[in-house]
Amino acid sequence: MEGFVVSARKYRPDKFETVVGQQHVTNTLKNALKQGELAHAFLFSGPRGVGKTTCARILAKSINCENLSPEGEACEICASCVSFSENKSLNIHELDAASNNSVEDIRAIIEQVRYVPAYGKKSVFIIDEVHMLSTSAFNAFLKTLEEPPPHAVFILATTEKHKILPTILSRVQKFDFRRIKVNDIADHLQTICDKEGIQFEYDALQLIALKADGALRDGLSIFDQLVSYSGKNVTYQIVLENLNVLDYDYFFRSADMIQAQDHQGLLLLLHEIIEKGFEPKDFITGLNEHFRNLLVAQTPKTLGLLEISDNIRKKYLQQSQAISPGLLINAFNLCSETEMNLKRGNNDRLIIELGLLKLAYLQSAIQLGAEESPEKKKS
Repeated sequence: MEGFVVSARKYRPDKFETVVGQQHVTNTLKNALKQGELAHAFLFSGPRGVGKTTCARILAKSINCENLSPEGEACEICASCVSFSENKSLNIHELDAASNNSVEDIRAIIEQVRYVPAYGKKSVFIIDEVHMLSTSAFNAFLKTLEEPPPHAVFILATTEKHKILPTILSRVQKFDFRRIKVNDIADHLQTICDKEGIQFEYDALQLIALKADGALRDGLSIFDQLVSYSGKNVTYQIVLENLNVLDYDYFFRSADMIQAQDHQGLLLLLHEIIEKGFEPKDFITGLNEHFRNLLVAQTPKTLGLLEISDNIRKKYLQQSQAISPGLLINAFNLCSETEMNLKRGNNDRLIIELGLLKLAYLQSAIQLGAEESPEKKKS
């Protein structure tokens, strides 16, 4: 138990090539290192858990590496790389601006910038959550950021770029980190499973990736929790039960019932979902997304937009071909209308049941409207 390390730390990337889903950033940084055209200040911005601080540390290590590889990667064996790996490097300074955001904290950094490093090429200053700095701290930092000494490099990281002063933004190279794709997170989890000897179902890993919502760190935390629960056998059913996620099967069944105008089946299905502990609004929100996915799945060009497993994608393709686009669009609108009604009403179940009854007879309403149209034209 003492030797346990969470996956987010144990498998934290230590090279640019192992960073997941941010190739547009890592390739640019490697090229800058190879060409010796490194800026004096960088801003890494993007959602939480996508690799901003990780990339900042890798860049800091690579800047001071004594034997940089032709690909722009750190060698991992020189004195500078070893001291960095052991958290003993005197050339790399980190500040968490969330808890150190005063003018005095920034002045302490400005004082450190003046000193040339005893060994190594550069002094690298990483400021995490830089948007938390006070306005006076930003102003005190401006001059140093604009004209730092040649031995200093600044790497700023933030989740809220819009809160940073324009005068700061104009003095740095900006890199926008993206939400990580579902398949990229699932593939990374699969690699960890293979290394740790964990049995898994790939659909389960993709469900974890969906729940992570583009943040790899969140995905790894969820993964560790499920591995502990499952005894190193991560199945789709276990993930469903533990993450409180509605199975896709409920929505496929709902769409079939709507097409068959089975209002009784829809009401019983809603009751089953509520009995399992889910909120009624979770069902209508999921059903709304299901109709959106069916619309996307109707053409081969847009089918690839669905970030789901191949098995589920085949089900979407099959069901989308059996339902008319007109019915899907109207069902999508009706679900959206029901969601809006939930915000104004008090009885969620009653509002959703009314929406389901309308969905059950939507096809008849569309047909009736189509039959009446020619008569209106004649009159």
